[in-house]
Amino acid sequence: MYFLGVDLGTSSVKLVLIDEIGAIIRTTSRDYPLSMPHSGWSEQDPAHWWVESKQGICDIFEGLDKSQLAGISFGGQMHGLVILDEADTVLRPAILWNDGRTMEETAYLNTIVGKDTLASLTANIAFAGFTAPKILWVKKHEPDLFAKISKIMLPKDYLAYKLTGVHCTDYSDAAGMLLLDVANKCWSEEMLDICGITEAQMPKLFESYDVVGTLLPDVAAELGLPETVKICAGAGDNAAAAVGTGTVENGACNLSVGTSGTVFIASDAFTLPDNNAIHAFAHATGGYHLMGCILSAASCNKWWMEDILKTSDFAKEQESFVPLGTNGVVFAPYLMGERTPHNDPQVRGAFLGLGMDTTRGQMTQAVMEGVAYAMRDSLEIAKSLGVDIQSTKICGGGAKSPIWKQIFANVLGIPVQSVETEEGPGLGGAMLAAVGCGVYPSVKAMAAEVVKVTDTTMPDMEIHALYNKGYAQFSTLYQAVKHIKA
Repeated sequence: MYFLGVDLGTSSVKLVLIDEIGAIIRTTSRDYPLSMPHSGWSEQDPAHWWVESKQGICDIFEGLDKSQLAGISFGGQMHGLVILDEADTVLRPAILWNDGRTMEETAYLNTIVGKDTLASLTANIAFAGFTAPKILWVKKHEPDLFAKISKIMLPKDYLAYKLTGVHCTDYSDAAGMLLLDVANKCWSEEMLDICGITEAQMPKLFESYDVVGTLLPDVAAELGLPETVKICAGAGDNAAAAVGTGTVENGACNLSVGTSGTVFIASDAFTLPDNNAIHAFAHATGGYHLMGCILSAASCNKWWMEDILKTSDFAKEQESFVPLGTNGVVFAPYLMGERTPHNDPQVRGAFLGLGMDTTRGQMTQAVMEGVAYAMRDSLEIAKSLGVDIQSTKICGGGAKSPIWKQIFANVLGIPVQSVETEEGPGLGGAMLAAVGCGVYPSVKAMAAEVVKVTDTTMPDMEIHALYNKGYAQFSTLYQAVKHIKA
């Protein structure tokens, strides 16, 4: 039997096909455009997701027996707003996770409604990227469209709907909407009222591994797949990536160093951070997790290399680094604003400590170190809650750089583990499909069987001590640059 994971990302959809023992049969990806019609805005047409996902399914099964496909599930970019009318027609381009237009709505939620109230209702406070502020923005700026809303969905759930005709979501993705009572796993009636919407407009809630339906006959015929293929709810990209890296046991940690950067810490029990500086979400395992997110991670390095230095030879640029822990240049990686712990979509990045003797290599190194420092911010908050983090997995584009893994190990002071298969949310989605189809009894059981650690980067504790000094300097940087706005 085959199981397909569909990772609906910001720039492309990536598909991963596995068999019943978790071995990867094939992968493929399809790109689609990102629209930024105004400064700070970020949108996509859901039709592009559907077209490219269908083509990806055709591509990945070329030459394979499609009748062996048993299940499909998803990992997907979180927080995006997809709105449908009563005919299930998309009303406007989806407003994505990294869209910063909702400053006024976010401020209203945090100050007028109040952070304490939000935390009591949803276990989180408002961030510009979350879905609820986007709904309020549409209500204020596009009232005609708001009046036509019949269903509110998240990006990956639009694909599930197109495959099954079912309006669904899972708890891990819904937790990032600021509409879910995370502790009790139900829609918050109070938050729906605040946003001027009803529960009838919301999708049905499922665990990530739950079967939500089977393929619609016309879709099955178009794709050449059996109508019996089971579609499972899937998970938000970070929860799906955590499944794919085996970050499922209580206290397990994963760093995802992609376009954005996340610190993901699994928990069997619900935990509410005192200061809401990091997120308290549901996990794809049926449990919960804490998560910190920086809006620019590997994208900082890509910007610096390709747009500023005009090079694609990333490895060569790293040959001129100074010894780790001795770089006097510090970088604030706030190129798209920042989420945790600062919740400031308008702040922008900066270099500190430049001198006439500063080298190109030092600035390149500072970019990579600045991302590691910013992700340590979230880890420190989790540790303040009593979470004992002994090691971390790592995935994403940044995980492919040995020197960056060493920087992370030394900045955090813990071992950084790479896994055998670095397919992140796509693999996690495929694993959720296998669990949903009954091949494994639980997500934890499958992760224990399938996910293998292949490499561990150990910290040098003497260098870690040097980085502690650098981190102390970095910790003052936000206050210095927070008035530099977009």
